[in-house]
Amino acid sequence: MASISLGSRSSSSSWTPKQNKLFEKALALYDKDTPDRWHNIAKAVGGKSAEEVKIHYDILIEDLRQIESGHVPLPNYNSTGSNSLC
Repeated sequence: MASISLGSRSSSSSWTPKQNKLFEKALALYDKDTPDRWHNIAKAVGGKSAEEVKIHYDILIEDLRQIESGHVPLPNYNSTGSNSLC
């Protein structure tokens, strides 16, 4: 099975970090029982259609499934012994 990533399916519709943050906040505000959920989220994000928002959500859910099922390896961070983020 091929791995699905945000970049592979949404190349025609790139998302800025700001749009992603607005998307996350809107998802928390408009749950699955909200009428016109995808239109509301698209309006909150700005510059995206309801269809683009739904596709972005579907990709996010698939990425989460892949991570939770162990198909995506955890990164191997080198420990330097310092808690500095420099």
